[in-house]
Amino acid sequence: MMKRGVILALAAGLCLTAGCTRYEETSVTASVKETEETRVIQITEPETEPETEGSRELERVEKDGKIPSYLTGEMTDVAIADRRPIAIMISNDKAALPHYGINHAGVIYEAPVEGGMNRYMAILEDYDSLDRIGSVRSCRTYYTFFANEFKAIYAHFGQSSFARPYLDRMEHLNGIEGKGSVAFYRTKDKKSPHNAYASGDRIQKAIEAMGYSQKYPEDYKGHYHFSKPEYPVTLENGFAAAFVRPGYIMNDPWFEYNSKDGLYYRFQYGGPQNGNEGQLTAKNIIFQYCGWKYYSPSEYLDIDVHSPGLGYYFTNGRGEKITWTKGSAEAMTKYYDESGQEIMMNPGSTWICIIQSERMDKAEFYGEQTE
Repeated sequence: MMKRGVILALAAGLCLTAGCTRYEETSVTASVKETEETRVIQITEPETEPETEGSRELERVEKDGKIPSYLTGEMTDVAIADRRPIAIMISNDKAALPHYGINHAGVIYEAPVEGGMNRYMAILEDYDSLDRIGSVRSCRTYYTFFANEFKAIYAHFGQSSFARPYLDRMEHLNGIEGKGSVAFYRTKDKKSPHNAYASGDRIQKAIEAMGYSQKYPEDYKGHYHFSKPEYPVTLENGFAAAFVRPGYIMNDPWFEYNSKDGLYYRFQYGGPQNGNEGQLTAKNIIFQYCGWKYYSPSEYLDIDVHSPGLGYYFTNGRGEKITWTKGSAEAMTKYYDESGQEIMMNPGSTWICIIQSERMDKAEFYGEQTE
């Protein structure tokens, strides 16, 4: 298969220590301080659709009124699976806990904002029965790119001034202005700014008020490649990763794999991370390392989610090194294994950690699966 290369300059002398494993190439870019010597590595991207193992890849075929979800690959009622999802901003401040509605997310993006705090964008397709989702916080530029990759309707409570031009070009619900604000309400059990929430029925009213279509574009084929349940992705050539820590500063989260149900359980702030329906879990985890800078003169982060970079993929208690590419603002982020093929994921929820590139050496993953 023909491949075209994308060249990345990496700072020399950095290395990642993860458990007992050491890798030479470690960090991508713009934010890493230059040294006297610069190394170049080659990231390859297939020019055509990646080869798959034939029938091992999940096909989107209806059966008994259900069809595989674009978000999770799991069989889902057609009316839900064929409806554009909501991508909603959720706070992770201690004062905002617990999270509401987040247990229903098919995909969660976690990325840093100001002051070392992380914020979530939860992508939900089945939200009708939820009477409380949040607390909802404001938009940052890079989240708009993530939402667009899933053709989601983006919900947020305000925004930074740097995000405004991007919001003006997408379908979104803003909690502080416009007809879309009907999606949100404030509660009395939390103090502002941690008391803004959305609900399923309010979101539906807001979408109708804004006149947004809830149908996926006809040419949309989904974001991920999912395996069939009978052919699980095992990453047998990868490394043990029953314990996974991304190395964020303030909330210091980690994931622990449970071989009994095949899920990673999420922890932060020293204990289990719970939504209002129990501890948060994920079937797939992606660490995506990105360059960054500040929007000058401010403390707002300008995270580069377009320039190719490095990362890791974890599932079923094991992990592998990956590369990622995106290119244009309209393009999807694609993840590739070390052979240059687009990764296949296990059906289930996915947690994506967007991590500043110079923190790549803070990652930890080790441990065999346990019963």
